[in-house]
Amino acid sequence: MPRQIVDVEMLELFKAELTLCKVTKGEVVAVLSGGEDQQEYAQAFMLAAQSLGATTFHLNVPKYGQGKVSGLQGRHALTGNQPAIDTLKRVDMVIDLLGLLFSREQAEIQEAGTRILRVMEPFHILKKMFPTEDLRRRTELSRTLLQSASKMRITSPGGTDVTYGLKQYPVISEYGYTDEPGRWDHFPSGFAFTQATDGEVNGTVVLMPGDILCAFKRYIQSPVTLTVKDGYIVDLKGEGTDALLIKNYIDSFGDPRGWAISHIGWGSNERATWHHIAASQELASEHIMNALSFYGNVLFSTGPNTELGGTNDTPCHLDIPLRGCSLWLDDIHILDKGDFAYPELRAPGR
Repeated sequence: MPRQIVDVEMLELFKAELTLCKVTKGEVVAVLSGGEDQQEYAQAFMLAAQSLGATTFHLNVPKYGQGKVSGLQGRHALTGNQPAIDTLKRVDMVIDLLGLLFSREQAEIQEAGTRILRVMEPFHILKKMFPTEDLRRRTELSRTLLQSASKMRITSPGGTDVTYGLKQYPVISEYGYTDEPGRWDHFPSGFAFTQATDGEVNGTVVLMPGDILCAFKRYIQSPVTLTVKDGYIVDLKGEGTDALLIKNYIDSFGDPRGWAISHIGWGSNERATWHHIAASQELASEHIMNALSFYGNVLFSTGPNTELGGTNDTPCHLDIPLRGCSLWLDDIHILDKGDFAYPELRAPGR
Protein backbone atom coordinates (compact mmCIF):
# COMPACT_ATOMS: atom_id res chain seq x y z
CA MET A 1 0.00 0.00 0.00
CA PRO A 2 1.55 3.36 -1.00
CA ARG A 3 2.61 5.54 1.90
CA GLN A 4 0.62 8.55 0.76
CA ILE A 5 -2.78 6.91 1.29
CA VAL A 6 -2.23 6.08 4.96
CA ASP A 7 -4.70 8.19 6.95
CA VAL A 8 -2.94 11.03 8.81
CA GLU A 9 -5.24 10.79 11.84
CA MET A 10 -4.53 7.05 12.05
CA LEU A 11 -0.81 7.65 11.82
CA GLU A 12 -0.89 10.20 14.64
CA LEU A 13 -3.02 7.97 16.87
CA PHE A 14 -0.70 5.00 16.32
CA LYS A 15 2.30 7.19 17.05
CA ALA A 16 0.67 8.23 20.35
CA GLU A 17 -0.02 4.56 21.15
CA LEU A 18 3.57 3.52 20.45
CA THR A 19 4.78 6.44 22.57
CA LEU A 20 2.79 5.02 25.50
CA CYS A 21 4.48 1.69 24.70
CA LYS A 22 7.85 3.50 25.00
CA VAL A 23 9.00 2.64 21.49
CA THR A 24 12.29 4.44 21.07
CA LYS A 25 15.20 4.85 18.70
CA GLY A 26 17.15 1.63 18.27
CA GLU A 27 14.22 -0.71 18.99
CA VAL A 28 12.89 -3.19 16.45
CA VAL A 29 9.12 -3.33 15.94
CA ALA A 30 7.54 -6.10 13.85
CA VAL A 31 4.00 -5.98 12.51
CA LEU A 32 2.41 -9.43 12.20
CA SER A 33 -0.56 -10.00 9.91
CA GLY A 34 -2.26 -12.75 7.90
CA GLY A 35 -3.28 -12.60 4.25
CA GLU A 36 -4.80 -9.30 3.17
CA ASP A 37 -6.21 -8.41 6.59
CA GLN A 38 -5.44 -5.08 8.26
CA GLN A 39 -3.00 -3.83 5.62
CA GLU A 40 -3.73 -0.17 6.34
CA TYR A 41 -3.04 -0.74 10.04
CA ALA A 42 0.22 -2.51 9.16
CA GLN A 43 1.47 0.40 7.09
CA ALA A 44 0.39 3.03 9.61
CA PHE A 45 2.04 1.23 12.53
CA MET A 46 5.30 0.85 10.61
CA LEU A 47 5.34 4.52 9.68
CA ALA A 48 4.53 5.45 13.30
CA ALA A 49 7.37 3.26 14.57
CA GLN A 50 9.80 4.77 12.06
CA SER A 51 8.82 8.28 13.13
CA LEU A 52 9.89 7.33 16.68
CA GLY A 53 13.28 6.10 15.48
CA ALA A 54 12.57 2.37 15.55
CA THR A 55 13.50 -0.15 12.86
CA THR A 56 10.39 -1.88 11.60
CA PHE A 57 9.21 -4.58 9.22
CA HIS A 58 6.01 -6.39 8.27
CA LEU A 59 5.80 -10.16 8.72
CA ASN A 60 2.85 -11.34 6.66
CA VAL A 61 1.96 -15.04 6.78
CA PRO A 62 -0.69 -17.03 4.85
CA LYS A 63 -4.01 -16.31 6.51
CA TYR A 64 -4.76 -19.97 7.22
CA GLY A 65 -1.21 -21.00 8.02
CA GLN A 66 0.29 -24.47 8.07
CA GLY A 67 -2.41 -27.03 7.35
CA LYS A 68 -5.17 -24.39 7.01
CA VAL A 69 -6.10 -24.32 10.68
CA SER A 70 -8.61 -21.78 11.94
CA GLY A 71 -7.96 -18.67 14.02
CA LEU A 72 -9.98 -19.90 17.01
CA GLN A 73 -8.48 -20.12 20.50
CA GLY A 74 -4.83 -20.71 19.69
CA ARG A 75 -5.22 -22.46 16.34
CA HIS A 76 -4.04 -19.73 14.02
CA ALA A 77 -1.90 -18.89 11.03
CA LEU A 78 1.39 -18.95 12.96
CA THR A 79 0.93 -22.53 14.13
CA GLY A 80 3.74 -24.70 12.78
CA ASN A 81 5.70 -21.75 11.35
CA GLN A 82 8.78 -21.90 13.57
CA PRO A 83 10.95 -19.61 11.37
CA ALA A 84 8.34 -16.84 11.80
CA ILE A 85 8.14 -17.48 15.55
CA ASP A 86 11.93 -17.34 15.87
CA THR A 87 11.99 -14.05 13.97
CA LEU A 88 9.45 -12.48 16.32
CA LYS A 89 11.39 -13.68 19.37
CA ARG A 90 14.31 -11.50 18.28
CA VAL A 91 12.43 -8.17 18.14
CA ASP A 92 11.53 -5.75 20.91
CA MET A 93 7.83 -5.44 20.12
CA VAL A 94 5.21 -7.15 17.95
CA ILE A 95 2.05 -5.46 16.71
CA ASP A 96 -0.27 -8.47 16.47
CA LEU A 97 -2.87 -8.00 13.74
CA LEU A 98 -3.20 -11.78 13.35
CA GLY A 99 -4.52 -12.94 16.72
CA LEU A 100 -2.19 -15.10 18.82
CA LEU A 101 -4.27 -15.06 22.01
CA PHE A 102 -4.46 -18.33 24.02
CA SER A 103 -1.66 -19.83 21.92
CA ARG A 104 1.56 -21.60 22.84
CA GLU A 105 3.27 -19.58 20.10
CA GLN A 106 2.39 -16.29 21.82
CA ALA A 107 3.72 -17.61 25.12
CA GLU A 108 6.99 -18.65 23.45
CA ILE A 109 7.43 -15.18 21.93
CA GLN A 110 6.70 -13.46 25.25
CA GLU A 111 9.12 -15.70 27.12
CA ALA A 112 11.87 -14.38 24.85
CA GLY A 113 11.20 -10.87 26.22
CA THR A 114 9.22 -9.53 23.27
CA ARG A 115 6.29 -7.35 24.23
CA ILE A 116 3.12 -7.83 22.19
CA LEU A 117 0.26 -5.46 21.38
CA ARG A 118 -2.91 -7.01 19.96
CA VAL A 119 -4.97 -4.72 17.69
CA MET A 120 -8.29 -5.91 16.25
CA GLU A 121 -10.91 -3.18 16.64
CA PRO A 122 -11.91 -0.72 13.87
CA PHE A 123 -10.36 2.71 14.01
CA HIS A 124 -13.34 4.54 15.55
CA ILE A 125 -13.16 2.21 18.57
CA LEU A 126 -9.39 2.65 18.92
CA LYS A 127 -9.92 6.40 18.96
CA LYS A 128 -12.88 6.42 21.36
CA MET A 129 -11.29 4.04 23.88
CA PHE A 130 -7.71 5.35 23.62
CA PRO A 131 -5.83 4.45 26.84
CA THR A 132 -4.62 6.86 29.49
CA GLU A 133 -2.07 6.67 32.27
CA ASP A 134 -4.89 6.98 34.83
CA LEU A 135 -6.63 3.98 33.29
CA ARG A 136 -3.38 2.09 33.73
CA ARG A 137 -3.16 3.17 37.38
CA ARG A 138 -6.67 1.99 38.19
CA THR A 139 -6.33 -1.26 36.25
CA GLU A 140 -3.01 -2.05 37.90
CA LEU A 141 -4.58 -1.32 41.28
CA SER A 142 -7.31 -3.82 40.38
CA ARG A 143 -4.59 -6.36 39.69
CA THR A 144 -2.90 -5.68 43.03
CA LEU A 145 -6.17 -6.13 44.91
CA LEU A 146 -6.89 -9.40 43.11
CA GLN A 147 -3.38 -10.68 43.82
CA SER A 148 -3.87 -10.08 47.55
CA ALA A 149 -7.25 -11.79 47.86
CA SER A 150 -8.09 -15.37 48.70
CA LYS A 151 -11.83 -15.21 47.99
CA MET A 152 -14.18 -13.29 45.69
CA ARG A 153 -17.93 -13.05 46.21
CA ILE A 154 -20.33 -11.65 43.59
CA THR A 155 -24.01 -10.84 44.14
CA SER A 156 -26.71 -9.08 42.15
CA PRO A 157 -30.31 -7.92 42.62
CA GLY A 158 -31.29 -10.60 40.07
CA GLY A 159 -30.14 -13.44 42.31
CA THR A 160 -26.45 -14.00 41.58
CA ASP A 161 -24.54 -15.23 44.62
CA VAL A 162 -21.33 -17.00 43.70
CA THR A 163 -17.96 -17.44 45.39
CA TYR A 164 -14.56 -17.91 43.77
CA GLY A 165 -11.57 -19.28 45.65
CA LEU A 166 -8.42 -17.51 44.46
CA LYS A 167 -4.60 -17.78 44.76
CA GLN A 168 -3.73 -20.60 42.30
CA TYR A 169 -3.46 -18.49 39.16
CA PRO A 170 -1.83 -15.18 38.25
CA VAL A 171 -3.71 -11.94 37.60
CA ILE A 172 -3.66 -10.20 34.22
CA SER A 173 -4.31 -6.50 33.70
CA GLU A 174 -5.14 -4.98 30.33
CA TYR A 175 -5.07 -1.21 29.97
CA GLY A 176 -4.35 -0.78 26.27
CA TYR A 177 -0.57 -0.51 25.91
CA THR A 178 2.61 -2.33 26.92
CA ASP A 179 6.05 -0.97 27.80
CA GLU A 180 7.52 -3.92 29.74
CA PRO A 181 9.57 -6.79 28.25
CA GLY A 182 7.50 -9.90 27.64
CA ARG A 183 4.19 -8.21 28.41
CA TRP A 184 1.05 -8.62 26.27
CA ASP A 185 -1.80 -6.14 26.06
CA HIS A 186 -4.76 -5.31 23.85
CA PHE A 187 -5.33 -1.90 22.26
CA PRO A 188 -7.90 -0.82 23.44
CA SER A 189 -8.99 -2.44 26.71
CA GLY A 190 -9.36 -1.71 30.42
CA PHE A 191 -9.93 -4.60 32.83
CA ALA A 192 -8.19 -6.99 35.23
CA PHE A 193 -8.97 -10.66 35.66
CA THR A 194 -7.83 -13.93 37.16
CA GLN A 195 -8.96 -17.55 37.37
CA ALA A 196 -10.40 -19.34 40.36
CA THR A 197 -8.42 -22.09 42.04
CA ASP A 198 -9.33 -25.34 40.28
CA GLY A 199 -12.70 -26.59 41.49
CA GLU A 200 -13.36 -23.58 43.76
CA VAL A 201 -16.30 -21.81 42.14
CA ASN A 202 -19.68 -22.45 43.76
CA GLY A 203 -23.05 -20.77 43.79
CA THR A 204 -25.56 -19.24 41.41
CA VAL A 205 -25.05 -16.83 38.50
CA VAL A 206 -28.18 -15.22 37.09
CA LEU A 207 -27.77 -13.63 33.68
CA MET A 208 -30.17 -10.70 33.50
CA PRO A 209 -31.56 -8.55 30.66
CA GLY A 210 -28.81 -6.19 29.54
CA ASP A 211 -25.93 -8.56 30.28
CA ILE A 212 -23.93 -9.24 27.12
CA LEU A 213 -23.39 -12.49 25.24
CA CYS A 214 -20.21 -11.43 23.47
CA ALA A 215 -20.08 -14.45 21.16
CA PHE A 216 -23.40 -13.37 19.62
CA LYS A 217 -23.05 -9.60 20.04
CA ARG A 218 -26.43 -9.42 21.74
CA TYR A 219 -27.92 -8.58 25.10
CA ILE A 220 -29.58 -11.14 27.35
CA GLN A 221 -33.35 -10.76 26.90
CA SER A 222 -34.68 -12.97 29.70
CA PRO A 223 -33.11 -14.37 32.87
CA VAL A 224 -30.85 -17.43 32.67
CA THR A 225 -29.90 -19.17 35.92
CA LEU A 226 -26.61 -21.06 36.07
CA THR A 227 -25.90 -23.37 38.99
CA VAL A 228 -22.18 -23.75 39.54
CA LYS A 229 -20.57 -26.53 41.55
CA ASP A 230 -16.85 -27.14 41.97
CA GLY A 231 -15.95 -24.96 39.01
CA TYR A 232 -18.48 -26.29 36.49
CA ILE A 233 -21.97 -25.27 35.40
CA VAL A 234 -24.12 -28.22 36.45
CA ASP A 235 -27.54 -26.77 35.64
CA LEU A 236 -28.88 -24.12 33.26
CA LYS A 237 -32.44 -22.84 33.40
CA GLY A 238 -34.30 -20.17 31.50
CA GLU A 239 -37.53 -19.81 29.56
CA GLY A 240 -36.29 -17.64 26.71
CA THR A 241 -34.06 -17.97 23.66
CA ASP A 242 -30.93 -17.05 25.58
CA ALA A 243 -30.88 -20.25 27.63
CA LEU A 244 -31.32 -22.29 24.45
CA LEU A 245 -28.55 -20.35 22.68
CA ILE A 246 -26.05 -20.85 25.49
CA LYS A 247 -26.80 -24.54 25.91
CA ASN A 248 -26.76 -25.26 22.18
CA TYR A 249 -23.55 -23.30 21.68
CA ILE A 250 -21.66 -25.14 24.44
CA ASP A 251 -23.07 -28.52 23.45
CA SER A 252 -22.05 -27.96 19.81
CA PHE A 253 -18.37 -28.30 20.74
CA GLY A 254 -18.86 -31.80 22.11
CA ASP A 255 -16.46 -30.95 24.93
CA PRO A 256 -17.64 -31.11 28.56
CA ARG A 257 -14.83 -28.72 29.50
CA GLY A 258 -16.85 -26.00 27.78
CA TRP A 259 -19.07 -25.99 30.89
CA ALA A 260 -16.12 -24.98 33.11
CA ILE A 261 -15.97 -21.56 34.70
CA SER A 262 -13.19 -19.49 33.14
CA HIS A 263 -11.68 -16.11 34.07
CA ILE A 264 -13.30 -13.51 36.31
CA GLY A 265 -12.62 -9.81 36.82
CA TRP A 266 -14.06 -6.34 36.22
CA GLY A 267 -13.94 -3.51 33.69
CA SER A 268 -12.44 -0.11 34.42
CA ASN A 269 -12.52 1.88 31.16
CA GLU A 270 -14.92 4.81 31.47
CA ARG A 271 -14.57 5.47 27.73
CA ALA A 272 -16.02 2.08 26.85
CA THR A 273 -19.79 1.91 26.46
CA TRP A 274 -22.27 -0.77 27.49
CA HIS A 275 -24.82 0.39 24.89
CA HIS A 276 -22.55 0.06 21.84
CA ILE A 277 -24.24 -3.09 20.52
CA ALA A 278 -27.56 -1.28 20.31
CA ALA A 279 -26.18 2.04 19.13
CA SER A 280 -23.41 1.20 16.65
CA GLN A 281 -23.97 1.43 12.92
CA GLU A 282 -20.71 -0.47 12.34
CA LEU A 283 -21.26 -3.46 14.61
CA ALA A 284 -20.23 -6.02 11.98
CA SER A 285 -16.68 -4.66 11.98
CA GLU A 286 -16.46 -4.30 15.77
CA HIS A 287 -15.29 -6.94 18.21
CA ILE A 288 -15.93 -7.01 21.95
CA MET A 289 -13.56 -4.63 23.71
CA ASN A 290 -16.35 -2.20 24.60
CA ALA A 291 -18.23 -5.03 26.26
CA LEU A 292 -15.24 -6.46 28.13
CA SER A 293 -13.98 -3.09 29.33
CA PHE A 294 -17.02 -0.97 30.20
CA TYR A 295 -16.82 0.70 33.58
CA GLY A 296 -18.02 -1.42 36.51
CA ASN A 297 -18.93 -4.59 34.66
CA VAL A 298 -18.17 -8.01 36.17
CA LEU A 299 -16.46 -10.03 33.46
CA PHE A 300 -17.87 -13.54 33.90
CA SER A 301 -16.75 -16.23 31.45
CA THR A 302 -16.78 -19.93 30.69
CA GLY A 303 -14.41 -22.39 29.03
CA PRO A 304 -10.60 -22.31 28.71
CA ASN A 305 -8.02 -21.21 31.28
CA THR A 306 -4.80 -21.60 29.27
CA GLU A 307 -4.29 -17.83 29.13
CA LEU A 308 -3.58 -17.98 32.86
CA GLY A 309 -1.49 -21.15 32.79
CA GLY A 310 -4.21 -23.77 33.20
CA THR A 311 -4.72 -26.98 31.24
CA ASN A 312 -8.27 -26.49 29.93
CA ASP A 313 -7.73 -25.66 26.25
CA THR A 314 -11.30 -26.17 25.07
CA PRO A 315 -12.16 -23.98 22.06
CA CYS A 316 -15.57 -23.27 23.62
CA HIS A 317 -15.43 -19.83 25.26
CA LEU A 318 -18.13 -17.40 26.35
CA ASP A 319 -17.48 -13.91 27.73
CA ILE A 320 -20.58 -12.55 29.49
CA PRO A 321 -20.06 -9.10 31.06
CA LEU A 322 -22.61 -8.61 33.85
CA ARG A 323 -24.21 -5.29 34.83
CA GLY A 324 -25.26 -4.05 38.25
CA CYS A 325 -23.30 -6.54 40.35
CA SER A 326 -21.71 -6.12 43.76
CA LEU A 327 -18.30 -7.68 44.38
CA TRP A 328 -16.09 -8.28 47.41
CA LEU A 329 -12.49 -9.46 47.68
CA ASP A 330 -12.30 -11.05 51.12
CA ASP A 331 -13.81 -8.24 53.22
CA ILE A 332 -12.98 -5.41 50.76
CA HIS A 333 -16.00 -3.97 48.95
CA ILE A 334 -14.98 -3.37 45.33
CA LEU A 335 -18.26 -2.89 43.43
CA ASP A 336 -21.70 -1.85 44.65
CA LYS A 337 -24.42 -2.60 42.06
CA GLY A 338 -22.12 -1.73 39.18
CA ASP A 339 -20.43 1.31 40.73
CA PHE A 340 -17.00 1.27 42.32
CA ALA A 341 -17.25 1.21 46.11
CA TYR A 342 -13.44 1.27 46.44
CA PRO A 343 -12.59 4.99 46.06
CA GLU A 344 -9.19 4.62 44.39
CA LEU A 345 -10.75 2.61 41.54
CA ARG A 346 -13.12 5.38 40.52
CA ALA A 347 -12.39 7.26 37.31
CA PRO A 348 -11.99 11.04 37.51
CA GLY A 349 -15.40 12.69 37.79
CA ARG A 350 -17.23 9.42 38.61
